[in-house]
Amino acid sequence: MTSNRQNQIILVTGASRSGKSEFAEMLAQKSHTSIIYVATAKVDPTDQEWQARILQHQQRRPTSWQTVTISDPKLSSYILQASASECLLIDSLGTWIANFLALDREEWEKISHNLLNGLKTSKAQIILVGEETGWGVVPAYPVGRLFRDRLGHLSRQIASLADTTYLVAGGHVLDLGLLGKPLSNYEI
Repeated sequence: MTSNRQNQIILVTGASRSGKSEFAEMLAQKSHTSIIYVATAKVDPTDQEWQARILQHQQRRPTSWQTVTISDPKLSSYILQASASECLLIDSLGTWIANFLALDREEWEKISHNLLNGLKTSKAQIILVGEETGWGVVPAYPVGRLFRDRLGHLSRQIASLADTTYLVAGGHVLDLGLLGKPLSNYEI
């Protein structure tokens, strides 16, 4: 993608446990900038399995990385305030979206619009990690379908802004820009 932006946006998407976070961390290390890991999950100290997942991610990251937790709409403001000497690794879109499932469509669209504007105007390099959830069965419950649809739509919008979009599947990395072209550019 060609753009007039000063920053670089990279989207890393894939299934659970595919290696997408590890790959995004490798990309961040190659940025040669100050790395800020932006965790989007709400921390629940009573959920031991969730705590173990968080600990696994923390132990993999270098101690020189700064970590911030932003599980609210302020993510777009944080992105806007980041400098050109910083790389924001935002992990993950799915956990961030899950925090807003109770919001109506209008409120959600405002939050996602602000995020997209922040990505477009930020000076920092930004690496976003997002889950692929729409490859399985249609969720049986409305909230599951809402989550899947919001995540799929936002991922597609971010991919249209991104300089590079990677799919990580089964521990293999695919550069989607080398394998195909965006749907908006596709002609039959």
